[in-house]
Amino acid sequence: MADDKDVLRDVWFGRIPACFTLNQDEETEREAEPYYLLLPRVSYLTLVTDKVKKHFLRVMRAEDVGEMWFEYEGTPLKWHYPIGVLFDLHASNSILPWSITVHFKNFPGQDLLHCMSSSVVEAHFMSSIKEADALKHKSQVVNDMQKKDHKQLWMGLQNDKFEQFWAMNRKLMEYPTEEAGFRYIPFRIYQVNGTHTSTPLILESSQGTEKRYQVVIHGIEPLMETPLQWLSEHLSHPDNFLHICVVPAPSD
Repeated sequence: MADDKDVLRDVWFGRIPACFTLNQDEETEREAEPYYLLLPRVSYLTLVTDKVKKHFLRVMRAEDVGEMWFEYEGTPLKWHYPIGVLFDLHASNSILPWSITVHFKNFPGQDLLHCMSSSVVEAHFMSSIKEADALKHKSQVVNDMQKKDHKQLWMGLQNDKFEQFWAMNRKLMEYPTEEAGFRYIPFRIYQVNGTHTSTPLILESSQGTEKRYQVVIHGIEPLMETPLQWLSEHLSHPDNFLHICVVPAPSD
């Protein structure tokens, strides 16, 4: 891949300031103060919120604590979506810090997957990497890796270690010099209404004046002429997928 480490570093260290508040229906022994945290865009909520959980458990009784989950303005936040995707999809036009509500009861099993430990996140993450490599290299790179190499990818993400992660992930971003790029570009597209194909999208009218939606990756709107291969190499999340949000264009 093209060596543009500054871009990779900027993507990795992207942060979203967030304010976590306990849902008012939770039973507490005293008032629960909000908790502030800088969230890494490329990680997952359940992976970086141990401090949030410990903060609120101080004011709660053990018998009142169930599985922790999060919501924003009534929408449960899916932990298996990268944090940056959740923000771009639901809160990109909101005032910072991002206001997230914390729950410990009434888990919405119809909307969210259960996640009782970091091993569940690891399994999801590694499954996504393997899926991406199947598209890019017919799974050849992942299959040639040893178990310790897979662990290095995971530990790099879990511990927020850029160099550790990219020392191994670089292999997943390479392709033979005689080829123009990957076999296929792994990507996922998100819309607020949860559909991908049924809603007609008007990105720009024939006159170039109407713009109802914008395409956002890592909080920015890349130029439409940006090569997909470059985007895949530089703006993919650690799971090796491009996560693309199609959101309403902000009104002037």
